[in-house]
Amino acid sequence: MEARSKTDGHKLRIVFMGTPDFAAVALQSLIAAGHNIVAVYSQPPRPAGRGQQLQLSPVHTLAESQRLTVLTPTTLRSPEAVAAFAAHQADVAVVVAYGLLLPQAILDLPRYGCLNIHASLLPRWRGAAPIQRAIAAGDTRSGVSIMQMEAGLDTGPVVLADELPITDKTTAQTLHDSLAEMGARLILDVLERLPKGDLKSVPQPADGVTYAAKLSRADGQLDWRRPAEELERAIRAFTPWPGAVMDFGSEKIKVLAAQVVKLDKPAAVPGAIIDDDLTIACGRDALRPLIVQRPGKRPMSAAEMLRGFQLPPGRLLPLPAAA
Repeated sequence: MEARSKTDGHKLRIVFMGTPDFAAVALQSLIAAGHNIVAVYSQPPRPAGRGQQLQLSPVHTLAESQRLTVLTPTTLRSPEAVAAFAAHQADVAVVVAYGLLLPQAILDLPRYGCLNIHASLLPRWRGAAPIQRAIAAGDTRSGVSIMQMEAGLDTGPVVLADELPITDKTTAQTLHDSLAEMGARLILDVLERLPKGDLKSVPQPADGVTYAAKLSRADGQLDWRRPAEELERAIRAFTPWPGAVMDFGSEKIKVLAAQVVKLDKPAAVPGAIIDDDLTIACGRDALRPLIVQRPGKRPMSAAEMLRGFQLPPGRLLPLPAAA
């Protein structure tokens, strides 16, 4: 391995491990900063689109464009996978939404271990979907934690973190983009300081642990028995995927934006349309869809949809089956 100064972060041999757009932002920042990326790991190409053609992940696409070595193993647990990783002689691994668990044999290989860019203020929202879960839960802040990885699910000590507010205008996309940029900035700081030894690892507290379960299509089903405020947050959290969906029986319509309508007294029946603006009674208050999308159609205003889709006041929308 080439000789290097203990304080020159650019000479570290880095293995980058990530898959989606969120991770590609961090990879781009490392490339732009001139870091020595000896290999990139990403999920294998997946079928996508109407033709179900194999499609490279955003990280894979970016890495190939920069002529970086890309590996797409389906497991890291085999002796062959561990040996292949060891051959990189990495000083550190940077892991961002990779999609495979790293076994202890991999975690032990880099000199400085494996660092994870996680889109929450740990220990809140460990797991797969921290951005969406934070918005849906009504959290008032989010952030990024740079964590020294352990075998547990997002349990390792935090070496650096930063935060930002979640407002009533924050969507999954806007929060994703802000946190991706924040994570890219923080990892550059960590890598610069890592060889100097001035980073302090702070164990996560035992209190305040929550888990951000992987998203499913069921998350996006609007249940009018819930308070309108919760449904409006769900729309901001689950757009674009899995999408917030209202069931009209004949078709399922996505709600891309909505507003809460306060009611002086409870509406009679959750799911009832209560005016000509498609305001829908909820368990508390009401929800008025603003931007909607019918199957196979472009997004449109609710008013535009109503001109060709009769939904008179008094109509009762179906409720999803109780969980």
